[in-house]
Amino acid sequence: MNSNQQWQSVTWFEVDENQLDQRIDNFLFSRLKGVPKSRIYRLIREGQIRVNKKRIKADTRLSIGDQIRVAPIRYEQKQDTDVPVSDDVAQGLLNRIVYEDEGLIVINKPSGIAVHGGSGIAYGLIEALRTVTGKKYLELVHRIDRDTSGLVMISKKRSVLKALQDLLRQHKIQKTYAAIVKGQVSLNEQHINAPLLRYELANGERRVRVSKDGKPSETIWKVAQRFKTATLVHASPLSGRTHQIRVHGLSIGHPLLGDEKYGHNITYHGVAPRRLCLHAMRLEIPNYPAIEAPLPEDMQDVLTHLSKE
Repeated sequence: MNSNQQWQSVTWFEVDENQLDQRIDNFLFSRLKGVPKSRIYRLIREGQIRVNKKRIKADTRLSIGDQIRVAPIRYEQKQDTDVPVSDDVAQGLLNRIVYEDEGLIVINKPSGIAVHGGSGIAYGLIEALRTVTGKKYLELVHRIDRDTSGLVMISKKRSVLKALQDLLRQHKIQKTYAAIVKGQVSLNEQHINAPLLRYELANGERRVRVSKDGKPSETIWKVAQRFKTATLVHASPLSGRTHQIRVHGLSIGHPLLGDEKYGHNITYHGVAPRRLCLHAMRLEIPNYPAIEAPLPEDMQDVLTHLSKE
């Protein structure tokens, strides 16, 4: 059966203990192979995907025994859904693993690779790791943006996934990011408390803005180094909203360098970053050693340029 014909009739799934408390969108990404993420989200919004005969949202969490009904899906499959990982890419990813035990992998993701495939992306970090390690059960504990580099947690066991996601919901895992932002940040430390609302542009692209109707969102900013026209900040999100650090920076007049969505211009005072200047640099997880990833070379180059101003 061709992949673009595979889901052209009603499909049913039943949730077992391995999917307990998993988000419905993540559940579907791993099962509706070849279906673009954007199509899955649209089906959810339109009520074409239901759990126990009820409409759901993308962040609905599953319970054992839930019956998931997926209406027929018709679309043009543009590319092979097999993951073509070259030997160089495979070895490169394996070399970027900074921590591993029997239940957890932490990898220093390069900028430019999405954490998972979909929406025209042949494959992402998680699919590539499943291929190069030969492990069928690997699941993302959390996500970072495609253009963001740095530490990503990946579980090797369902029990570890649930435990770590519980810790994230309880705000017991501290994540620290390095961000290079426009302008001199005046306060050495500040607590940004601004609710964030997700919305869509006319072309379907998702964006985020500060809004009283948004979800509570908090970030701690600490100045690490000031330059004439920019600042290196260490940002710790106390909540896990989409684009949180980027939009909070914009809200106080300090958007991130290289941010095409929220930074408005690519070149800034002669600096032309090759990508978004945001790096997940440190994870502090209860009962684990602190895990760190040094600032990548491309962001170091930006700092070197700024220091010469």
